[in-house]
Amino acid sequence: MALFADDPSPSLDAPPRSSAPRSFRERFGGWAAVVAVVVAVIFALLPSPYVIERPGPVYDTLGTAEHDGEEIPLIAIPDETTYPTEGELNLLTVSVVGRPGATPSWFEVMTAWFDRKQSVIPVESIFPAGVTDEDRDAQNAAAMVDSQQDAIAAALVELGYDFPRDVTVSGVAEGSPAEGVLEDDDVIEQVNGVEVFSIDELRAAVQQNGGDEPAEILVLRGGEEVTVEVTPSDNGGVFVLGVGVRMVYEFPIDVELQLDDVGGPSAGMMFALGIVDELTPGAMTGGEIIAGTGTIDAPGAVGPIGGIRQKLWGAKDAGATVFLAPESNCDEVVGNVPDGLDVFAVETLDQARAIVEAAGEGADMGDFATCSTS
Repeated sequence: MALFADDPSPSLDAPPRSSAPRSFRERFGGWAAVVAVVVAVIFALLPSPYVIERPGPVYDTLGTAEHDGEEIPLIAIPDETTYPTEGELNLLTVSVVGRPGATPSWFEVMTAWFDRKQSVIPVESIFPAGVTDEDRDAQNAAAMVDSQQDAIAAALVELGYDFPRDVTVSGVAEGSPAEGVLEDDDVIEQVNGVEVFSIDELRAAVQQNGGDEPAEILVLRGGEEVTVEVTPSDNGGVFVLGVGVRMVYEFPIDVELQLDDVGGPSAGMMFALGIVDELTPGAMTGGEIIAGTGTIDAPGAVGPIGGIRQKLWGAKDAGATVFLAPESNCDEVVGNVPDGLDVFAVETLDQARAIVEAAGEGADMGDFATCSTS
């Protein structure tokens, strides 16, 4: 048989090539694959520096919840005439998976990254360094209590009740503009002649005054009205007096709100809507399942919250078709709305009530702002 220099075929009488190198490579490649898999598994099981947010429990403000082993209403108004309700007005929560020292594994984090219902965030965003679990839980519980009081106030204002709503000084910072001028328990009634009935209104009035001129502040101190002047300081573009404040209410009727093991202020708007529904003839929802979230203050302003994406999915999973979102959260809503859920942008309790009533009546909702049109 003729042979050519470039013929790759071996000569019939040439000795066979050894198979040892190929077997070695195969064995090495196999062991390398096994090692790579083991390393990947170990890495996937290692704790990450993240926590995972996912939809939490959903509570119907018109319904009941468990408390000390029994079901009790989330809203109770014992001494007033209340009216039958239908449907649901759901408040939403967010569950956090992980905490310092017990964070999710990298496998769980990678799985969450590809799940629209979940968010992966740095652990310090939820658990700041230097803040104990006890302190954080206490802060969240206090925020929920304050939110419930604000919700009662907002609902009663919406229904036309007149009652004291006092913006009360609860501390004066050392070295601040207010030191020696404002005192603990001063009730701030006006700033530059404009009445203030909430902490947000006080902040807005101080911001409008700026730091070039003193603000004229009318306070109620020991039963007497006193006018003082404080020049706000510039704290990174935000003008402040340097005082802590809290809201003090004297409600004309008794309203009891109950929700265990849930912290933060984001349930305010939905609690307020539930109170309005119970004190108003006719079922406001018309039997529809409506969900929403947002802080509230006494004049009825709706404020932003966290975890909006998880709350959208929590609402969807609970059967809601209408969702009320703070207008200030709309940038996070767009692109994250589950199919079949209509999301409306609200800035006030009055707007939220109008949307719920329209949905309950089956009316045209086209005139209400959505997060894509606001």
